[in-house]
Order: sequence, then structure tokens, then C-alpha cells
Amino acid sequence: MTVERAFIILAGLLIITAAVFLWRENISAAFVMGTLGAVAWFLSYRFHLRTSFPVTDDESESIDDDDDELHNEVENDHSAAS
Repeated sequence: MTVERAFIILAGLLIITAAVFLWRENISAAFVMGTLGAVAWFLSYRFHLRTSFPVTDDESESIDDDDDELHNEVENDHSAAS
């Protein structure tokens, strides 16, 4: 079972639990369970997209370079302000 499938199953169970709480007129618990179900669904979608578009070594290096440039820019701003 993949992580994506596990999150889909968890999302379904949480939505069913939310429906039961709603039926029993416990609105607060239904809202929390429904929200957690939605979060689980979005996480499954995120894992699906991550497997569809893997990051290559070249892309990960460019991401690290961008972080370094931002860090250097912030340091230059702080030294100029002093």
C-alpha cells in the first residue's frame, strides 16, 4: 500500500466519521473531522504530484543556489543598514 492510498483511505474514514457526528448533532466534532479528512485528501494529492514530477539533481542544486542568493542578499541589506 502506498502512502497516497493510505491518505485516501484515512480521508474517507474521517469524512464518514464527520457524517456520523453531524447526524448526532455534534457540529464542532463534525467540523474537525471534516477538516482533517480534507487535509488527508490534500496530502494524498501532494504525494501523487510528488511522484508524478520527481526533482532531478540539477533542480535541487538550483533551489539550493537560490536560497544562498537570498541569504547573501539579506546579509548585504543588514550590513548596508548599519
